[in-house]
Amino acid sequence: MGGADLRVDEVPHDRLDRPAADEIRAQLERVECSREFDAPDRVRRFLHYVVEEALAGRADRIKAYTIALEVFGRSVDFDARNDPIVRIEAGRLRRALERYYLLAGQADPVSISIPKGGYAPAFAFKLTQPPVETVPPDPVEPPSPPLGEGLAARPLPWLRWTIAAVAVLIAGLLGAGLWSGATDAWRLRPGGHVDEAGPKGPSVLVRPFANLGGDAEGELYAAGLTDEVLSQLARFKELRVVGRETTKSLTATAGASDIPADLGVRYVLEGTVRTSAHGLRVNTRVLADESAIVLWAHTYEADLTSGNIVGIVVDVAGQVASTVAQPYGIIFQADESRALQRAPDDLAAYTCTLRFYQYRAVLSAEEHAAVRDCLERAVARYPKYGTAWAMLSFLYLDEDRFQFNPKAGGPPAIERALEAARHSVRIDQDNIRGLQALMTALFFTGEPAEAFRIGERALALNPNDTELLGEFGTRVALAGDWKRGSELLEKALDMNPGNSGFYAGMLALAAFIRHDSARAVTLIRQADLRKFPIFHFVAALIYVEAGLEEEGAKSRARFLEMQPRFFDAFDAELAKRNFGPEDRRFMTEAARKAGFPVP
Repeated sequence: MGGADLRVDEVPHDRLDRPAADEIRAQLERVECSREFDAPDRVRRFLHYVVEEALAGRADRIKAYTIALEVFGRSVDFDARNDPIVRIEAGRLRRALERYYLLAGQADPVSISIPKGGYAPAFAFKLTQPPVETVPPDPVEPPSPPLGEGLAARPLPWLRWTIAAVAVLIAGLLGAGLWSGATDAWRLRPGGHVDEAGPKGPSVLVRPFANLGGDAEGELYAAGLTDEVLSQLARFKELRVVGRETTKSLTATAGASDIPADLGVRYVLEGTVRTSAHGLRVNTRVLADESAIVLWAHTYEADLTSGNIVGIVVDVAGQVASTVAQPYGIIFQADESRALQRAPDDLAAYTCTLRFYQYRAVLSAEEHAAVRDCLERAVARYPKYGTAWAMLSFLYLDEDRFQFNPKAGGPPAIERALEAARHSVRIDQDNIRGLQALMTALFFTGEPAEAFRIGERALALNPNDTELLGEFGTRVALAGDWKRGSELLEKALDMNPGNSGFYAGMLALAAFIRHDSARAVTLIRQADLRKFPIFHFVAALIYVEAGLEEEGAKSRARFLEMQPRFFDAFDAELAKRNFGPEDRRFMTEAARKAGFPVP
């Protein structure tokens, strides 16, 4: 298959051969013809190109440069550092494939995926029926050559002592109850009733990581990773994490029947550890509980020669948590597919959170009204549902900053947004979504210094939350620090491209402000936010500055159609967003140049 990453770990025991070219092409046609493969034409061209290149034996040619030229029509001077189109569209393609296999493709015989870290496709046979054994199969790939083969077989003395010190540190923290976040993340009352404020979100159980090597060092790594993954997952308050004591009572090979039914577990995260003289390999995967279908699997490798053992454990756990628990991550995508099967008028409180993230991805006035109504019902039913209050704060704020469905009478929208955010933080002072909402509301009420203090605190609590990273980066950029703001947005995009349209739009504005016209044009064309009025305003500025008058005129007309009164108080709109004096002058001149009716 020309070097394509063919994953054998998904092959049933009676079918150890790899998919043939005709089987892969049949699967490609199945995917492309399905209504559940929700992807634009450029993403479909991307998929077709990489599959055919791999089948032709040219997988080693599948690089960002060749994809940019042959799929997206970029010129020969394409530079991936300045034009992230391939990375963004690869993220969209991965999400489209994940959605397809969660919905229409569960029983398909062959899987096609684009593993992170590259663009060459992976082909594998799929299990079309869940395993009949009580104990699920071991979550690792078949044995592979040990890392560091040919090196000394035993760890260096300092490595043994460092690992031992880490184990003592973990044990001490656990004993003192200071290992933050994961301890009793799921508390049960006598009789198994859940003590909660608000409806249940998706629940996940972290099975103890298994040590494949059977060595003492591997056991310490496995225990440390189990605890750290629990801790990092528990920081995502939309997720329900089964507590440490329950997790410790299970073995790494425990089956679904060994998990207490009253926990209501919907997803299981499991992993394995293998160590060598200087290397660590960690395999992880997420399974849907009732079907044992593998929703996601990934391998992490780390070099142990740096001596930063704690940093390695925290970094690997953070990568797992950010991929799995993000609002646009693996578990929420699976839960979204479940929600799509419910009745359209289902206003269950948890469904509101899924609809909120759908709204944030498109930023349309139509979605805004429906989600706001849904969340107001949710907090009326669950007044201590802190996450719903935080989301409602954003909906109220959008009434003011985007003029989406403003309500007549009552307190102004900005006041309702600030109070809802404060209420969320009063309920739970460590709720990241509440802190994010409070930061944003304070920013729009003219208190950027306090907003950034709140934002830094939230970032310290959970540096892996890309929803927070994107919002914080946006606020930092608009306040004048375009360099740091862009770096935060780029980091959010790298970690999880689930909200890539918003990230690309903000990065386009940042490039425009920094006088990088070519990059601004590239990015604004990737920001698919056609229902979002401000998108068309920014697009008009960028196109006209780049000499693309016709495109600029279309964007200008569309924005004025959507927001005809925006320029009645244009300077106030810029001040509300905390543009500095120099940036404000630049934006005003650019708006006049683009033909907008600036007073």
